Amino acid sequence: AAMSTLLVNQQRYAWLRELGLQEENPGVYNGRWGGRGQVVTTYCPANNEPIASVRQASLEDYEETVKKAKEAWKVWADIPAPKRGEIVRQIGDALRQKIKALGSLVSLEMGKIFVEGVGEVQEYVDVCDYAVGLSRMIGGPILPSERPGHALIEQWNPVGLVGIITAFNFPVAVYGWNSAIAMICGNACLWKGAPTTSLVSVAVTKIIAKVLEDNKVPGAICSLVCGGADIGTAMARDERMDLLSFTGSTKVGKQVALMVQERFGRSLLELGGNNAIIVFEDADLNLVIPSALFAAVGTAGQRCTTARRLFLHESIHDEVVAKLAKAYAQVRIGDPWDSDTLYGPLHTKEAVKMFLDAVEQAKQQGGSVVYGGKVINRPGNYVEPTIVTGLPHNAPIVHTETFAPILYVLKFKEEEEVFAWNNEVKQGLSSSIFTKDLGRIFRWLGPKGSDCGIVNVNIPTSGAEIGGAFGGEKHTGGGRESGSDSWKLYMRRSTCTINYSKDLPLAQGIKFQ
Repeated sequence: AAMSTLLVNQQRYAWLRELGLQEENPGVYNGRWGGRGQVVTTYCPANNEPIASVRQASLEDYEETVKKAKEAWKVWADIPAPKRGEIVRQIGDALRQKIKALGSLVSLEMGKIFVEGVGEVQEYVDVCDYAVGLSRMIGGPILPSERPGHALIEQWNPVGLVGIITAFNFPVAVYGWNSAIAMICGNACLWKGAPTTSLVSVAVTKIIAKVLEDNKVPGAICSLVCGGADIGTAMARDERMDLLSFTGSTKVGKQVALMVQERFGRSLLELGGNNAIIVFEDADLNLVIPSALFAAVGTAGQRCTTARRLFLHESIHDEVVAKLAKAYAQVRIGDPWDSDTLYGPLHTKEAVKMFLDAVEQAKQQGGSVVYGGKVINRPGNYVEPTIVTGLPHNAPIVHTETFAPILYVLKFKEEEEVFAWNNEVKQGLSSSIFTKDLGRIFRWLGPKGSDCGIVNVNIPTSGAEIGGAFGGEKHTGGGRESGSDSWKLYMRRSTCTINYSKDLPLAQGIKFQ
């Protein structure tokens, strides 16, 4: 890409300079900025114009960065947890100061609308606030010992170095969930973002690096290695990676899991979702329509929690489909950074092809496209948000997670069958029902209800809060991030028995004399 055509050099995008971005940006940070790998240009999905380029990590850069991160950990682990929390608090404040520029960059490079871009940075800020409080609360219980003069305690220590591989669709928030919690636990972090959102990775790391440097702690505590599959594979196979947190597709996640397991490493997986909303005949349709719209159309269908299946009780099916199609027609499509826009482009040209293939398969398998289904004739990777009806619940395409705004609307008769249909897909991330029946709500939350990690009632499948543990079951990977007790995944537990008496009684009353 010729320098003059890069968006970073155009007056309209002068705000990119506020984030420290230039024509070519070093994609490695380990206390110093560098990078000796290939130069990759990232493109704006709304017009496919080049934004700027990043020089990725070579395997030598990776090796050097791991060593520096391991050295940095020795310093970080000795800092008391509340003091680590104070530094994380400062990171949150630094992000707050740049929230609009960073949100705009997410919008420009990933393609999500501006309010969602800002919301994603806000999520990182919120997790920082949460982590500050957590830094004074993490720890284990003192348990009753059966032996006199003995104490039984649970000690939690950091695992060491946490590798974090994130996806294009949440290029800020997922790193935030992982790094803020990992840091207060006493870990160093090594981040590889998605190559197509490398500028976001660089801009976020610049903000964090300044805070670390101002506090006179090693910058390598939050290291960055931009790169492709070669760097990801190196991380998965590397025994020095004490925990590898991976967010991405189920297919790649499985390869990562096997490589990590082969070395008896520890992984945290956040993979695909084929999420369903179930609407019963007693549902409040004033909640259903905006919920289904946001869950299916938000982020142009590119959230792992996007609603891909909508089960409607047969008695309300036609009414809901008509209302939903009307709502789809009012979605304002445009440049993601315009404040009026509700719906932006898909992230890549490949995603557009996948969308078209899925629509074609849905038709071949008996589906009717009642709204959308086509590419929008404008610059960028725009497709129409799409509603498909008439497919059976177990059609192959319905059981396929297509990362695009296609909603399969399916009819059901009975509660028992539709709960089973919710659970019959491979993934188990998010799920939601709309009903006023209290018994049904608790059956849905119970052992024979949804088998997902996120089980909602009268709200959409997407838009999770940071205070709960985020993640899913089955092919979603089983990992949990963000709130609740997810911090435990970033630490190792030791059970410690301390004898403060002068005797040596054995457990279970064993005599050995």
